[in-house]
Amino acid sequence: MEAVLAIAIGVLFAAAIYMMLRRSIVKLVIGLMLLSNAANLLIFTMAGLTRGAPPLVPEGMSAPAGPVADPLPQALVLTAIVIAFGVLSFAVVLVRRAWEIVRTDDLNRMKDTDT
Repeated sequence: MEAVLAIAIGVLFAAAIYMMLRRSIVKLVIGLMLLSNAANLLIFTMAGLTRGAPPLVPEGMSAPAGPVADPLPQALVLTAIVIAFGVLSFAVVLVRRAWEIVRTDDLNRMKDTDT
């Protein structure tokens, strides 16, 4: 399973870099979204894909019984998803405003905004 996820993460990173190198600002935002999703999958994969119960300690014991899922990567990815959504929302608003001013999505044509 880890090998399949490693290939999927590599494909997502490659697609994100390819999209971010395009001249269109819309493709740049799509690449940014793909990059954040690839990073989230990478965090999950590096933490280990063990199926287990929630990390709850039964009453009277000092440690959980049996295999448990690590909550730290899940909390990190949840935080990263919220931050990525905020960055994506800001980028979409920025692209819309740039389109209203310049009337193009080509990054090379956006260099001269005084006309």
